[in-house]
Amino acid sequence: MNMREIDFYFVTDSTLTRKTVVDDVRDALRAGVKIVQYREKSMSTKQMFYEALQIKKLCKGKSLFLVNDRVDIALAVDADGVHLGQDDMPYNRARYLLGKDKIIGITVHNVKEALAAEKLGADYLGASPIFETKTKKDAGKQAGPQLIKDIKKCVQVPVVAIGGINLDNLASVMAAGADSVAAISAVLTRDSVEKECRRFIEAISEFKRLHTF
Repeated sequence: MNMREIDFYFVTDSTLTRKTVVDDVRDALRAGVKIVQYREKSMSTKQMFYEALQIKKLCKGKSLFLVNDRVDIALAVDADGVHLGQDDMPYNRARYLLGKDKIIGITVHNVKEALAAEKLGADYLGASPIFETKTKKDAGKQAGPQLIKDIKKCVQVPVVAIGGINLDNLASVMAAGADSVAAISAVLTRDSVEKECRRFIEAISEFKRLHTF
């Protein structure tokens, strides 16, 4: 599966889930999500391993499965790759450990970081934060959709928009050129994760249908 084929990028968050992280992933996959990122900051390594293993089994044959930050967990469960922040393990070391066939995405906050990440060999970039977000305390000041426009002018790899995105501002993010969109609070805090994922997937698909010539 190519990163350019991804529409809605699903990210887990145990602090927001109304059920369990595994239940959320199961619901997201039922909705047709093509990529799942396991993002966990509060569990022990052992707990993360077993939860990631469950998610890996659910995703098999249905979706790409990436682990946020933790290269060791990704290796332990044979995930499809990792997503790294600017302060996480350096790309070159992660690539050495994971091998050439695994996916590595990197969070970027400006054009300079985007160019550097692409030069390193990142498979995709996570442009963040587009809007104000409370799911990541150190996310920084919101950049707005203009960040996506600026980055897309300079790089060839896919760009995933993240940070405060919801169905109301989704169109502005897509219009700025985002290849994919991640929304965490707008999905996990609602009654039905499956329903919200479907709404995002349908909205992204409709936008692309109307704006692809």
